Amino acid sequence: MRLLLIEDDPMIGESLEEVLRRENYAVDWVRDGDGAMLALHQDVYNLLLLDLGLPKQQGMDVLRQYRAQGGAAPVLIVTARDAMASRVEGLDAGADDYLIKPFDIDELLARIRALLRRGKAPNQALVSYGGLQVDMAAHIASFNGTPLHLPAREFAVLRALLDTPGSVVSKNKLEDSIYGWGEEIESNAIDVYIHHLRKKLGSGFIKNVRGVGYKLATA
Repeated sequence: MRLLLIEDDPMIGESLEEVLRRENYAVDWVRDGDGAMLALHQDVYNLLLLDLGLPKQQGMDVLRQYRAQGGAAPVLIVTARDAMASRVEGLDAGADDYLIKPFDIDELLARIRALLRRGKAPNQALVSYGGLQVDMAAHIASFNGTPLHLPAREFAVLRALLDTPGSVVSKNKLEDSIYGWGEEIESNAIDVYIHHLRKKLGSGFIKNVRGVGYKLATA
């Protein structure tokens, strides 16, 4: 899952970036409203964490522009503005949730998980493909009835392939599913994760399309 963190306070931003990456989210962090809009034009995100008091463009303006341009990812406002009027304005502008600083990090993570679950239709949360069964929300998978142990990044690669089953997914897109800005990308990381997945699912389950990327075999 790729998250956009929009936060101008360096101490809060660094702390949240570290926590979210430790939870195996790919995180991009921007520090002002203009940077947020640029990131949203360049990349696709599963969720936005949005502060309201931003330089250059206020968070509320970013939110309104994002929704007006058709942005559909869940937005969690994380702000020190605790007035009821601000909460109502944020939710009316298109936010999905509103969390007031200071907050407990476990509550933040729980709200993120809830919004990501809510963003999927029920039939998308539980995916079947061939002998593979994957619960996207619970991060649980089984193959031919046998539970699979999938570390977070293996799971992220498999999920990216399952988003468009049967279609080729480029290596760059697979890298985007597990790395945020500033994270060092190991040149053969995707190949290694694919190798591990093939050992668990069978050598023919994931096909290599030379020079393009990878795809799931026809179920």
